[in-house]
Amino acid sequence: MSDAIAERFRRLRTAGRRALVCYITAGHPDYERSLAVLQGIVAAGADIVEVGVPFSDPLADGPVIQTSSQHALERGMTFERTLQLIRDARVDAPIVLFSYLNPIIAAGPDALERAAAAGAHGLLITDLPLGADAALEQRFADGPLDYVRLVAPTTPRERMADIARHGSGFVYLISRLGVTGERSDIAADLPATVTLLRSVTDLPVCVGFGISTPAQAATVAALADGVVVGSALVRAAESSVDEAVRLVRDLRVAIDGV
Repeated sequence: MSDAIAERFRRLRTAGRRALVCYITAGHPDYERSLAVLQGIVAAGADIVEVGVPFSDPLADGPVIQTSSQHALERGMTFERTLQLIRDARVDAPIVLFSYLNPIIAAGPDALERAAAAGAHGLLITDLPLGADAALEQRFADGPLDYVRLVAPTTPRERMADIARHGSGFVYLISRLGVTGERSDIAADLPATVTLLRSVTDLPVCVGFGISTPAQAATVAALADGVVVGSALVRAAESSVDEAVRLVRDLRVAIDGV
């Protein structure tokens, strides 16, 4: 298993910085521009990039990411082309393959090995909660990619500990209930939830869902080891590569100011 994610967090911790974790939908708005966005946001300061595998029924995502996924599928984006995107990008940042379960299963038993060979370092499955399929979860945990697990804000402490114990790389803390999407504020109970999660794991804690502005990113960076931005970046990429890169630069400045 690659230690690229752990090494990135070690370097950030030594420098007293927080991670900026950016999500993009592979193939959105099209292959060429998603490649340019991926390369551009890493150059602008993204520490880790979640590359979303387009899926026809992304139930956990809000309208921005749902639409981007549909557009990518209409333009012929597949699991294999997602891996090709990662190969072509050749970025100096850990890549987390962000997917629903179905595309991974459909890609075959060696899907994770092929993803690692393409340059991915982590795996995040949105719709496989702990205990849903122990054998499948063990396969992912034993695979060549760090297995990043999701924790909801309503998760009890004991289950938080169990989830984190069965994951690696970092823990993705969902900041609020509901689907992905931009919000105007940060959940009031987020500080307490981060503190609770930190009490049960030594893995870095990254917070996502609803973070869309530099000010919000700075607020979250004061609490967590990393800040995840998705919908706002996908919306910016829809406008232009430059707008997506500009947003990441602004987020980087805000986070580093904490």
